[in-house]
Amino acid sequence: MAAKKSVAVDPIRDAEFDRAFEMLHGLVDWSELDRLYPMRENAVYSTSIVLWMLVYQRMNSDSTLEAAVKMFIKTKPSFVPQNKRVDEKTLSPNTGAYSRARTRLALDGAYWLNEQVGQSLIQATKPSFDGRRAYLLDGTTITLAPEPALQKMFPPASNQHGASVFPTALLVVTHELASGAALRPVVGAMYGENAVSETALVGEALRQLPEDGIVVADGGFGIFWVAREADSARRDFLLRLTKQRFMAMRRKATVVERGARSTTYSLTWRPSAKERKSHPSLTANAVLEVRLHEIHIHKSLTLYLVSDMPHSAERLSDLYRCRGDIETDIRNIKVVLNTEHIAARNVDMFYKELLTSMVAYNLVVQFRRQAATLAEVPPRRLSFKKTWSTFKTFLWAKIFTNATECRTEYRDALNCAMKDKLPNRPGRSFERAAYHKRHKSTSFKKRERRHAAPKPES
Repeated sequence: MAAKKSVAVDPIRDAEFDRAFEMLHGLVDWSELDRLYPMRENAVYSTSIVLWMLVYQRMNSDSTLEAAVKMFIKTKPSFVPQNKRVDEKTLSPNTGAYSRARTRLALDGAYWLNEQVGQSLIQATKPSFDGRRAYLLDGTTITLAPEPALQKMFPPASNQHGASVFPTALLVVTHELASGAALRPVVGAMYGENAVSETALVGEALRQLPEDGIVVADGGFGIFWVAREADSARRDFLLRLTKQRFMAMRRKATVVERGARSTTYSLTWRPSAKERKSHPSLTANAVLEVRLHEIHIHKSLTLYLVSDMPHSAERLSDLYRCRGDIETDIRNIKVVLNTEHIAARNVDMFYKELLTSMVAYNLVVQFRRQAATLAEVPPRRLSFKKTWSTFKTFLWAKIFTNATECRTEYRDALNCAMKDKLPNRPGRSFERAAYHKRHKSTSFKKRERRHAAPKPES
């Protein structure tokens, strides 16, 4: 029987552990966070502590406020301000003070933390495409608690049977390809008078990207408006086209290159009359110089791409193949971290929990990347769900104050994570299949408001 592979004690690897520890705990300057967004003087629950506890709750999606407070009392993070009750562990485990601190927390502080963690992880990795960073773009929805404030901001779905009770938020999410880090989601209403489409949210998502970033998106974003938004923001784009749209565009295009399995065309792309009607800001003289690529993957799959980059069809096809990673990432955020069931009762708290969910996700992605580097496998060979479980159990449940203390736990965590590999099945390809959902009744019984019984006449 072959010996099981594990990470033994080794000075060189210990140095790697030290660097991993520093990167894991050095992503954020907590004192800077408290300086920028101060709470009241001498507050135990400072901005950094509240955000740390929010991330803890999102990392443990079933964690209550009480559990977060007790974890705070037990661990006493190193960045906690000097406080006698915290030092002597006489701080009350009641949740009232923490709950009020969550409410007082500046939303901009959550945005700042999200930005700092995401950008730190991105800068720690090498660009993935000719020295440039590629960003995968996609849309999704999440349902929220049936609270009046959320229902007003994100109206529920409705049909001929009436309206649902659950608010529905539309999200456009962006992930950097090399690091896997998630950027701040752009949120809008899915239904109601102020409903927006995924493509309408693209502009705000693009503004988070560096000017040399490359936008990669599927057929839902393969329209002139999205390409024009990317071009106006000085970002290159690689978008998939539907077959119908590609065929219409190909009639006006010119062949520039033919390969064994691909054909490339040049095109002066103009918006159609329908697109100009949908987007009044588009004028008749709006044009983009693009290339169309028709790539035969196998006998039942042909890939249709449009891009403003000069690369070959094969290079762009290889880049687009990575686009499916974001669908797995979205599933991990919604299912593994249970972001699909954020229990916030108002709009501000929803945003705070959503942003800290992304921080929790990025921390797990960082740990997975470090573990994969030491295990000498690509990061995505390690299961996100199992890595998340390892991260929670070995590292997040305790705050370490130095690399030496962390090293033993980190080695144990890595030994565990190295066994969490996903199957490696080269050459296997399956077409995506859609399954019809079972019918769900939308005829909800409305709750009647209880009125106080009238007082008896004297």
